Parts: sequence; C-alpha cells; structure tokens
Amino acid sequence: MRASRLLSLLLLLQTRGRMTATELADELEVSVRTVYRDVEALSAAGVPVYADRGPAGGYQLLDGYRTRLNGLTAEEASSLFLAGLPGPAAELGLAEVAANAELKLLAALPPEPRSYASRMRERFLLDVPGWYRGPDEAPHLSGVAEAVWELRPIRMTYRRWGNEEVERVVHPYGLVLKGGSWYLVAAPPGGTPRTYRVSRVLTLETLPDRFERPEGFDLAGFWHAYAKEFRERMYTAEARIRVAPGTESLLAYTLGGEAVAAAMEEGGPPEADGWRTMTVPVESIRHACWLLLRMGAAVEVLGPPELRELMAEAVAELAKMYG
Repeated sequence: MRASRLLSLLLLLQTRGRMTATELADELEVSVRTVYRDVEALSAAGVPVYADRGPAGGYQLLDGYRTRLNGLTAEEASSLFLAGLPGPAAELGLAEVAANAELKLLAALPPEPRSYASRMRERFLLDVPGWYRGPDEAPHLSGVAEAVWELRPIRMTYRRWGNEEVERVVHPYGLVLKGGSWYLVAAPPGGTPRTYRVSRVLTLETLPDRFERPEGFDLAGFWHAYAKEFRERMYTAEARIRVAPGTESLLAYTLGGEAVAAAMEEGGPPEADGWRTMTVPVESIRHACWLLLRMGAAVEVLGPPELRELMAEAVAELAKMYG
C-alpha cells in the first residue's frame, strides 16, 4: 500500500510540478503528516524532491528528473489501452500521434504488463455510437479542437434547432464526446458557458487573440451538471400506465432506463396478474403517445385523460387502416 502511494506521489509531482503538502494529502486521501513522511522516504531513496517555503511554496522535483513507467501494474497498463479510443482520436486529427504513443508505452513496459496490455487490446473494443446511427459528421472538429488547445477565440456560423443560422464569437473551453456526437463547451466573452453540437458548426474562423480560461473551471463538473439539468428540463409531463409482465425491459428501452427504474421502484411490487402500475416522466403528452404506441397491447395508459384520448384516437385510426 505504501509503495503504491509513494509512486503516486512521485507521479503527481512529475506531472503537475509544484504541489503543497495539503494538495498532495487531498489527492492521496491521507493526512498532511503522512505526506511529510512519504516525502522524507522518497528523499532517502534518492529521489530529488525538495521544498520551497512560504505562501507560494510546496514540494517539487529537481528540473529534468523523470521516472520510467515500470511502476505500472499489468492491470493499470491494460486499462490505458482500453481507454484509448482510436475513432475519436482520428476525428481530432490525432490518429498517428495516438498510435505512436501506444507503441512507446508498450516498449516502455516490462514483459508481463506488456503482454497483458496487448491481450486487452486484442479482446476488447469500445464502439461509441449507438445502434442504427453513425457518428456525427463534424468537418470543423479538428479546427475547434485546435482552438480549445491553444485558447483562441473562434467565430462560427451555427445552425440552431429549427434550422436558424446564427453567428457567434465564443471562447472554447473544452470538447465532450457523448453518444458518438461531439459537443463544444464555450462562452461568449464575459458570458456564461453553454454547449454547442460541433456537427452544427457551418463555418469556423479562429481568431488571432488568446483568452484566459476561467480559474477553477472544471469541464467534467460542468458537463455532469448540464446533463442532469437537461434530463430534468426534458421531462415536462407524467403518464400513469400499466405494463404487462415481462415487458419492463422494452419499456426501459422505449422511455429511458433511469426514468423507468425510478418509476418501478416508486410504484411498488406487481399486481396479482403480474401487471405493474407506475407513473413515468415524459417529454410531452404527444411525444408519450408516439412512444407508448410502440409497446402495443403491452401497456395501458391510465392517465392523464388527454394522453388516454390520444392513444384511443391513434388506435382507432390504425384499426381503420388495417381493419
């Protein structure tokens, strides 16, 4: 345990530069006193780590010092290859760079982790887009990625929902890959960050100036908060339904796994005939009608009355068509 922690401390200093004892303690989830002892142990082992005192001080390694990657376990090394997504790397214009990095990492590993990592790459594949749809066509993705990396503002023509075209000048903070689609997190100068679907960028111009990234901005934290808000905003109505036994997985596929799982838990156990009654969130009454028709006779709408009437009208029209 301690050997692993010492290696983690060493790699933190190597990748991040100067860090205070408190910052190291927070990252390693230990006490500050433990950090002091670990730094002393590294120094005794010949690692050139030293401390700068004062308000801006902290621990850091001697300039130029690097440790090799032979501290990786077989499982840790293999996880790096599982996390490497060749498709997204190619979309960002980094296919050759990613391949070269993979070769260098393999060459630096001892025999056992190298063999384990190679087997992981041979036997597991991550395919990001969902079924029946390919990844978005985003011709300006590499240009957006370059602007994100270099902290340069961009001027873009963007196609909003409803096909309205608008021009925006924004500071690009980061890119997120979600379900095969790339999203840009960006903000107008002095404004609040929002998201843009990169496939909807019609024209792109990278501006010569540079901008300052907001201090403390956390891309992952922003995205998780945005995704949660989006889900809550998406559901504007509720439907009261009865579901036939054995069709819960089909309902989850139709309406969304999280929403149905929560509804089933709140709805309680099945009735004597196996049917379940539950209240599920839906985007709108009309959208719910369209979705629930896909369930056929495996679902009965109990309410609201407007939704039940829409279902009855749709079924009547179908009966005329196929009667």
